[in-house]
Amino acid sequence: MASYPLIVGPPASLRKPLKVPDRLLLGPGPSNIAPRIMAAGNLPMIGHMHDEMYQIMDEIKDGIRYAFQTHNQLTMVISGSGHAAMEAALFNVVEPGESVLVGVNGLWGQRIAEIAERMGAKVHQMVKAPGEYYTLKDVEKGLTQHKPVLLFLTHGESTSGIMQPLDGYGDLCHKHNCLLLVDSVASLGGAPIYMDKQGIDILYSGSQKALNSPPGTAPISFSERARNKFLNRKTKPVSFYFDLKNLANFWGCDNSPRMYHHTTPVIGLMGLRESLAILAEEGLEESWRKHREVTNYLYERLQKLGLQLFVKDFLTLKLAASLQSSACLKPRDGKGGSHGDSFELETPPSSKLSPRVGRVTEPGSLGREWKCRQVVPRYSTSLILGTPLSEGC
Repeated sequence: MASYPLIVGPPASLRKPLKVPDRLLLGPGPSNIAPRIMAAGNLPMIGHMHDEMYQIMDEIKDGIRYAFQTHNQLTMVISGSGHAAMEAALFNVVEPGESVLVGVNGLWGQRIAEIAERMGAKVHQMVKAPGEYYTLKDVEKGLTQHKPVLLFLTHGESTSGIMQPLDGYGDLCHKHNCLLLVDSVASLGGAPIYMDKQGIDILYSGSQKALNSPPGTAPISFSERARNKFLNRKTKPVSFYFDLKNLANFWGCDNSPRMYHHTTPVIGLMGLRESLAILAEEGLEESWRKHREVTNYLYERLQKLGLQLFVKDFLTLKLAASLQSSACLKPRDGKGGSHGDSFELETPPSSKLSPRVGRVTEPGSLGREWKCRQVVPRYSTSLILGTPLSEGC
């Protein structure tokens, strides 16, 4: 057996204790984690195929069905961020050469379009200016012209602050033999969405926003229509990791003995289980009400500072404000970016994520901290004085 001298020594950067600032996170995600969810991270490690873990996975599925308002059997969690769920959705129901219609009115439509192009789909983009939404007439025109197998819409477009209406869009898609895929990463738990009633065929989200869980797990659900589209594929999905057949079995969705597929983020799933339990105990409608009430209060205070909403009020995402002003907000570190949590009033920021670079910034209003009205005046004061915020109400 060969033996070689080490050419890389122990890094000096790892010889000091890990220190993380205690911040009140007021961007559009991730959000501060509730103590109960943090405590789940200190529970004993168990195996990803232990019976106890399967029980946790089953309880998570129950929680997702409640949060999504669906009875879909094919409901699970993708190990990864919301982007992983994006890819899982596309890779399983779209085959190379098939037509996909994508609503692009912010970053997330752009991402879906690129992923679909990379996998060989024929992508047709319905481009709207940031802050605008798609009417049923817009969608019907695209469906008639391009005859797609899938339409993508973002429910809560966090990079522009728009809330896309969804009533009637599923029925319209089904009339044209098309599936409806919806991104609810920025809206789940904070704004009403009804998967079954609204005819959504594939709905996915993320754990780190209004659910207050650590990043890294992505709830997703497939309707019977979407399942049938997958079962009638002529080719295998381009990804083994995201293959729905294997995932459905591992998540106990196919009534067959579970087989190993991959090692899930056990601790992350425990945290997600607790976040869904908190949502169930509080009640969806109560969570929606609190987010709506506090965000409206935030809008009121910010407008009194001379800041203007980028989106018409009745279409605003009630979890992440988007603001425009001649005196806009600049992160205190001066580096720009829309995901800061401490701001001062200066010139418009340069956002690394938003398609509205230099025009808009987005304070978020996600989860447990924003359910406290006391946070809003503190946040407003921070904007004026340029002072940092510490966690807690």
